[in-house]
Amino acid sequence: METPIGPLVLAGDREALRMVRFHGHQDEGWTVDRAPFREAIEQLKAYFAGKLTAFDLRLAPAGTEFQVSVWRALETIPYGETTTYGAIAKQVGRPSAIRAVGAANGANPIPIIIPCHRVIGSNGKLTGFGGGLPVKELLLKLESRQLHIL
Repeated sequence: METPIGPLVLAGDREALRMVRFHGHQDEGWTVDRAPFREAIEQLKAYFAGKLTAFDLRLAPAGTEFQVSVWRALETIPYGETTTYGAIAKQVGRPSAIRAVGAANGANPIPIIIPCHRVIGSNGKLTGFGGGLPVKELLLKLESRQLHIL
């Protein structure tokens, strides 16, 4: 789908959304079928229009037990707010696993919807993001109502 931050590829099946990829990257062998993603596309459009603050989609991200625990924690970060890797590590019961939380955050297969962009460094600076730091900054500005991108 085309978005204000560039093309996104949604992947999954009729049961759940399993992946969102930046830059329109599509794996060989994938079948193009927008039908299973109509609701996700509508919700993403509403999000980019500043009208949606919480997604309500069936998600099935594939990962380790630890990664999934981190991704669930990411889903609790309120719209328009940020947190740190250390805070997420504490939330998942592994306070010393800050680097592991960072790695799990970076491996998030459903960015934006599972809001890994809301995690910043303990010094308040933006840190890595699969869509690039300029996109992370745009998403945070959109959510803090500093920017209207649609």
